[in-house]
Amino acid sequence: MKDSKETTTNSKYTDAWLPVKQIMNGMIQLESGYYVTGVKIYPKNIFIMGQVEQDRMIYNLRNFYNTIDYEFWLIIADRPVDINLYMAELQKLYNTTTSNEVRRIILQDTNKANAFMSDEYNVVDTEYYIIFQEKKLEILQKKLHNLISGLATCGLQSSQTSNTDLRIILDNLLNGGETINFGTVMS
Repeated sequence: MKDSKETTTNSKYTDAWLPVKQIMNGMIQLESGYYVTGVKIYPKNIFIMGQVEQDRMIYNLRNFYNTIDYEFWLIIADRPVDINLYMAELQKLYNTTTSNEVRRIILQDTNKANAFMSDEYNVVDTEYYIIFQEKKLEILQKKLHNLISGLATCGLQSSQTSNTDLRIILDNLLNGGETINFGTVMS
């Protein structure tokens, strides 16, 4: 008989060889006892700022990154945009509106949204993360606080990663950036 270690290594399922014990409270707990977590940075378009403001933000970010004295990963992940709720609201509004002018505008918005959902545009939300690992929870919390407050001094909003964020990051890393679409099976 094979031992359980050898059986899990030969398994065709990713979770059998990935050292993830669980994802809980915005952290990935590894079998080694380490926790992986980080912050999600909300994007800000610096190109709509004046040149002085752009330079100041870049200078502040450079100083902030230089204060991080532990290993971290800067991860950029794309998530497909889901506008189905918006489309449903447009359809509902179209059905209840009697004005031909308003219906024409709603129809234009619906056509534009349909065009964005086509494969030609491939519309995605880009999300930014700073991820790190730590064994001690009190040090982990201190690092999280320092990251969030440091980013705030640079003019950026951030928050601790959620379980969903971590699953998306793992999915992006394990699938090589390929988007997986699950559809309804029709018979």
